[in-house]
Amino acid sequence: MPTVLIYRDQLLPYSETFIPAQGGSLSRYGPVYVGTRRLTAYLEHQNTIILGETLALGRPFRRLWQGLYKFGGAVHPQWVRVLKQHTPVLMHAHFGSDGGLVLPLCQQLNLPLVVTFHGYDATWDTPAWTTIRDQGDVFRLLLLYKRDQVLSKAHRIIAVSEFIRHQLLLRGAADDKIVVHYIGIDRQRFQPRLDQEREPIVLFVGRLVEKKGVDYLVRAMASVQGQIPQVQLVIIGDGALRSHLQTLAHQLSVRVQFLGKQSPDQVCYWMNRAQVFCGPSIIARSGDAEGFGMVFAEAQAMGLPVVSFATGGIPEAVIHGETGLLAPEKDTEQLTQDLIRLLEDADLRQKFALAGQAHVATNFDLSKNTRQLEMIYDEVVDRYG
Repeated sequence: MPTVLIYRDQLLPYSETFIPAQGGSLSRYGPVYVGTRRLTAYLEHQNTIILGETLALGRPFRRLWQGLYKFGGAVHPQWVRVLKQHTPVLMHAHFGSDGGLVLPLCQQLNLPLVVTFHGYDATWDTPAWTTIRDQGDVFRLLLLYKRDQVLSKAHRIIAVSEFIRHQLLLRGAADDKIVVHYIGIDRQRFQPRLDQEREPIVLFVGRLVEKKGVDYLVRAMASVQGQIPQVQLVIIGDGALRSHLQTLAHQLSVRVQFLGKQSPDQVCYWMNRAQVFCGPSIIARSGDAEGFGMVFAEAQAMGLPVVSFATGGIPEAVIHGETGLLAPEKDTEQLTQDLIRLLEDADLRQKFALAGQAHVATNFDLSKNTRQLEMIYDEVVDRYG
């Protein structure tokens, strides 16, 4: 079975479980996960290569090589030797900046490169030098420089939605190089338990960052609970805005549970209990937008109707009026009305639940969609390998 190297510079944020889910569903390619640093233990039982750990050097020298690699494109010969032992035929990087990072390594290995763009990596615009104020801005500039290299040098670019494809075209990517491919979800994992009675719960799952729009949800829930007092808000996830959101909820007297990070099994548990899923994503000030939103497909697979804003790639994941309700971006009043409408109408929830499951089965089934990904691999290997 030919090997595909799946690259993510830091392996692996808990919010990116879709990467090993996709890799694990490959049937004709064997995945090996590659990065420079181990971020979590999430992939500890997978075939994983941490480039920094392959060097028989002290920590300062390993960090020096990682810096030379990230900033200057220097590739240590040991990395090439270790990766060649797996006889790879293809490199698949997730996120545009990571595709740019791994370009020099691909050239050393003589491997074709496929890069999947997910969101901010396609929607961020390069800032002018006059706007650079701190180290974070410098790092963002580096990421965007790496992203722009990929747009011209990758052999195939995968956009996770038509929205992301359009964003890439605006930033100079060649139309004939881009293919839209929905990753899909594991419908064996995300399926409802029919013996679980749903409760008046509005559920959010995601990072607590500006793009996710949770402050709009908290404000909407103040009005929702004023009209339907028994409704609870449950927030799964963590992030820089958690303290702010907890303070806002307290100020508005919103009854909410902040559960922090939870396992996939716990996410399924709460998706089984809730009556409505709400993820009101917005376009952040940085330009970061929801490329697709895997969690919307997961919720619909669980028979959970969705309420959100019609931003980014969300209208491709959720069909307004059929599987959920999509309000104009930042329209808290309409978001409130949509939540109340679904919470008070059990028949509409059931209608949306069945339609949502059918929508996911047709368009976002992981097994079926991964067969399509392998066809993309085949075409790139045959043409450029």
